[in-house]
Amino acid sequence: MRLIVTSDTHRDFHSLRRLVEMHRASADIFIHLGDGAQELEQAIALYPDCKWLSVRGNCDFGTSATLAGCFSCGPAKIFYTHGHMYSVKYGLDDLVAAAADIEANVVLFGHTHVPFVGYQRGMHLLNPGSLGLPRDGKSTYGVVDVTETDIVCFINELDNRRK
Repeated sequence: MRLIVTSDTHRDFHSLRRLVEMHRASADIFIHLGDGAQELEQAIALYPDCKWLSVRGNCDFGTSATLAGCFSCGPAKIFYTHGHMYSVKYGLDDLVAAAADIEANVVLFGHTHVPFVGYQRGMHLLNPGSLGLPRDGKSTYGVVDVTETDIVCFINELDNRRK
């Protein structure tokens, strides 16, 4: 199973659309980790054949989306959230503790606009960075590949030049 993970698009529909166009044939699920409710709604309408999961970010005003979600696939129990409720800009201890409480082994979060892949306490951690407002100027997203025996998380850069 392939998950394409994005966060913090901040009204950059162009980049979100490019991401979906690049991966719609290979992705099983697209996950948006918040701060992009408006363009996410546009993408869902434009690509109804794609499966979407999402959470609300701290800038997603007026949406009823949840703050966190969890699902299982193969050997992965995946916890996903925007991250602001766990103070991820100041460390990952609260987030890792919350994920451990539900026995997750994959944790997806955004909010910092900085891509990150790590492994702590038996958990794969992935922050896809930001498509819309990256801190380092590079629009990034995450990929999680789950097989029957393995979980692989990595970051890709989106070439966001208009074509």
